[in-house]
Amino acid sequence: MTAHPETTDKVMFKPEDLAGFSHQTDLGVPGEYPFTRGIHPDMYLGQLWTMRQFSGFGTAKDTNQRYKYLLSHGQTGLSVAFDLPTIMGYDSDHHRAKGEVGKCGVAVCSLENMETLFKDIPLDKVSTSMTINAPASILLAFYIVTGEKQRISSDKLRGTIQNDILKEYIAQKSWIFPPRESMRIITDIMAFCAEKVPQWNTISISGYHIREAGSTAIQELAFTLADGFAYVEAGIAAGLDVDTFAPRLSYFFNSHLDFFEEIAKYRAARRIWARHMRDKYKAKDRRSWLLRFHTQTAGCSLTAQQPENNIVRTAYQALSAVLGGTQSLHTNSMDETLALPGEHAVTVALRTQQVIAYESGVTKTADPLGGSYYIEYLTNKMEKAAEDYFKKIEGLGGVIKAIEQGFFQREIAKSAYEYQQEIESKKRIIVGVNQFIDDETPDIELLKISPKVEIEQCRQLKKLKAGRDNLKVKQSLENIRNIARGGKNLMPAIISAVRCYATLGEIIQALKDEFGEYKEPPIYW
Repeated sequence: MTAHPETTDKVMFKPEDLAGFSHQTDLGVPGEYPFTRGIHPDMYLGQLWTMRQFSGFGTAKDTNQRYKYLLSHGQTGLSVAFDLPTIMGYDSDHHRAKGEVGKCGVAVCSLENMETLFKDIPLDKVSTSMTINAPASILLAFYIVTGEKQRISSDKLRGTIQNDILKEYIAQKSWIFPPRESMRIITDIMAFCAEKVPQWNTISISGYHIREAGSTAIQELAFTLADGFAYVEAGIAAGLDVDTFAPRLSYFFNSHLDFFEEIAKYRAARRIWARHMRDKYKAKDRRSWLLRFHTQTAGCSLTAQQPENNIVRTAYQALSAVLGGTQSLHTNSMDETLALPGEHAVTVALRTQQVIAYESGVTKTADPLGGSYYIEYLTNKMEKAAEDYFKKIEGLGGVIKAIEQGFFQREIAKSAYEYQQEIESKKRIIVGVNQFIDDETPDIELLKISPKVEIEQCRQLKKLKAGRDNLKVKQSLENIRNIARGGKNLMPAIISAVRCYATLGEIIQALKDEFGEYKEPPIYW
């Protein structure tokens, strides 16, 4: 078997493998610059990470019931999975939504759906993460107005919108508008939330999907941080003081199967972010230096063969995220290569986090692996490799120009191809897939989404459109077009449209009328 490209096989690591390493300046102590050992002095001794299971399916009513189930079983935060039409900015009655409504997440077309989604869940008592990108401004507006309906002001809302459009062009491909117009929307969100929704994380800069697309750990680290720096630069260029928005930027990383490499990745990320924010971007607020991150275990590592093995994979991945100092964690369910997670499978996934938290003993001290020759060697190596990538990206003219030239896409495609070759040649063993195989068919009860979900969702949408004040809707959409054409902040206009029950698809179309749609150029490698 060959070594992973990021690591080196050695019998043991010794002090000489850390030539030039300073325990004081490179390692430090938890809660102090450069935060290699964690962002809090006591880490989990003071407070455990947020246990936030990613969930959404069918109608808003269906998902509301799942949220209540998870909260009653000890989950401490909500994480909304939206269906593909919502992610792409289409209402459920659009012809491109046919057959996809409620299938890979919950269908949310309007304020009415968001109100149902959080019915009897007080938004000032729970932190909510929403995995949404191109339409993130609209879903945030739905959430803010749902809070208003609950008589909760926006300054009391806590949570995150993913809102990371750069990684969509790089990896996940669920964009709507061209890159520069998308960045305008994002800086509008940052400015609006700094004033009106100060506890909200405006971007969850996501390496998760870069890794799921086939990148290496080093590429995930480098490309994700490069995106983060691009958002900082965009905010500064828009006239915002870095310390007004940087404290509300967060990160979202993958936790894959190379246990120690993943831990090193998180530690390197904290150190790089702190140094660049302090020294390059001149942030004065200590909170701007802190890289806070959510982790999800690796969906791409799950196998349809012998799915119970996925419980073990997820447990090790979750443990590496905890040892790496995550602030929030989602553990995948064993059945997720076959369907959306069923109730039993998602409970096992949540219990996995709880066993780590309450039984394993790894939370008894901050950064228990700090000072390990191997861990510090890997952390240094990943930091250097990331800095090398930053230089390449800068040489191409920055992140957006590198996207337009296909740099990220080629790098990821090459790594994904090499990974698959290793599996097929058995240089990389995947238990139950290319070694230790059996012919048993897994006996797992799967969650199936009924076609009735789409019928009911479209019926409710038709009823909503018939019962609202359509003149107000028309005027609110025209206001969005006018502001998109000019330079004012878009968020107040989007919120006004949401209040009169304009739909996601209608607001997106109004923005498309001014911004157009992005079409990716063909890329060859």
